[in-house]
Amino acid sequence: MTTVNDIYAEMQRYAPLSLAESWDNPGLLVDCGGEVSRVLVTLDITPEVVEEAAAKSCQLIVSHHPVIFSPLKKLGPKDVAFQLVQKKLSAICMHTNLDAAEGGVNEALAGIFGMRNWEVFADGCGRVGEIDPVTVPELACKAQAELGKRCNLPKSGPTVQVKFADTGKTVRRLAVISGAGGSMFEDALAVGADCLLTGEANHHAAIDAARLGLSLVAAGHYATEFPVCAAIADRLRAAFPELDVVVSGENRDPFTYI
Repeated sequence: MTTVNDIYAEMQRYAPLSLAESWDNPGLLVDCGGEVSRVLVTLDITPEVVEEAAAKSCQLIVSHHPVIFSPLKKLGPKDVAFQLVQKKLSAICMHTNLDAAEGGVNEALAGIFGMRNWEVFADGCGRVGEIDPVTVPELACKAQAELGKRCNLPKSGPTVQVKFADTGKTVRRLAVISGAGGSMFEDALAVGADCLLTGEANHHAAIDAARLGLSLVAAGHYATEFPVCAAIADRLRAAFPELDVVVSGENRDPFTYI
């Protein structure tokens, strides 16, 4: 049978811990040991995801965002790490190392937008490359449609929320940084991008980027990162054919939009 440590070793081959930022906390963060027959893959480990994993008879959750990030000073029933141990669920969390990894978060995002001949930038985190020429509003609409297909969205109500700052320049060279990458617009400019597509970008980043000639598309932290779950699941299925690997249906954007 496959063990938690077997899967952890494979995830380290996929996303080596050496790629992680110094402030990060990736790894096997909750280790209940034992054999694994079913794995749940998710972006976030929330109480709903813990209940989903237990209901689906999983022994392990593999996530992008760390379930333990800041030092724990106490632990109680409302803490997700506590809930995992209660349910005898281990947790492997691969964060900035998976952002930077080959086949990781940003390469999954680059693939969605048909990026060609991509290169690494922003200290390994981002990807930049050529795409078929498109206007910024068209790119924003594509982001809404394509990311919406790959996320757990409510059956009714708004789809993926996308905003953009448009310089009016046609986008031929696109940079992508998933999650909270808006502050890295200068890195995108330095590699000749026409536009940076990211999850989150604040007001001042949008103003400064547009002033310097770079368009911005912000499609949401959750929406730009959840698609990597399918890539993780495919990797684990290939490495461990005996495993049943499922992608979470309960991990959703924490925000409700109007």
